Amino acid sequence: MGTLVDRIARNRGYFAALVLCLLASATNPVPFLHAQNAAKVGEPSFEVASALGRSLYALPDDENVTTARKKLSADPKNVALVLALSKAEAGRRQYREAVATCTKGLSAAPQNADLYVERGHRELGLREFGTAMQDLKRATELAPNNLDAHYHLGLAHYFLGEFSAAAASFEAARALAKNNDSLIDCSNWLYVSLRRAGQEARASEALSRITPAVTNTEPHLYFYLRLLHFYQGKLSEKEVLPPAPAKPDDLEAELSFNTVSYGVGNWHLYHHETPQATKLFKEVVKGEAWNSWGFIGSEVELARVKK
Repeated sequence: MGTLVDRIARNRGYFAALVLCLLASATNPVPFLHAQNAAKVGEPSFEVASALGRSLYALPDDENVTTARKKLSADPKNVALVLALSKAEAGRRQYREAVATCTKGLSAAPQNADLYVERGHRELGLREFGTAMQDLKRATELAPNNLDAHYHLGLAHYFLGEFSAAAASFEAARALAKNNDSLIDCSNWLYVSLRRAGQEARASEALSRITPAVTNTEPHLYFYLRLLHFYQGKLSEKEVLPPAPAKPDDLEAELSFNTVSYGVGNWHLYHHETPQATKLFKEVVKGEAWNSWGFIGSEVELARVKK
């Protein structure tokens, strides 16, 4: 599926620069071509406008990006190095750059499923859900046993409101799970897709595999595991909801907050409690981790309410 760590920037030291950029650019948005250059000279740069009208920013290159770029320049057709650069760029929220990197890689390796998965993953972060879907469908055709391809295809369907199709993709991904971390992640999205599709009985069945023996290894999957326990009625809303991040550079706190707040807000949504859901979604989109699934999901739902 691509780890949750990979889905948001890993570096804790960039937030001060990002805040300064947001303040400076509020009245003077930076065009995309300048943004690409700015990222290379140490300035956060405009990346994409959200469905709510907010400008979202990438972070400047770090050592991981510069190292990966140098390695790829020495061996430009090496798929592993293409993927490494794309992931390093995504770690700095340079999603357009990551998409461009994958596109160049695909020109040399057009049948490589991993490149389609990686590009589709980053297109989801850019809110290009239809484009991502085409890439991820192609990945499932090239590699039917690629869990990541099915998982991210499920997200593309989900963010487009195609919940039955999303459930089918997440079910296919879950069938390929080889450990509890993947089982937890896929089960969360399978359950909520089925609930949003109005298939409550099947959703309940999806929870049956989350027994007390199922525990996470990757720390970030703990958030989804607690949500699954909430869906099972083992935890109350008060028990499962984390506090809002106290500091803008607390990456772990924001990830936990986004993931769980979106999950609980979504629960209110399919229980026809829209005001409670909207309140939680609005809290999520105040943050900076705009490429997390909880942020994107909250943004999508708020945009639908505006319509």
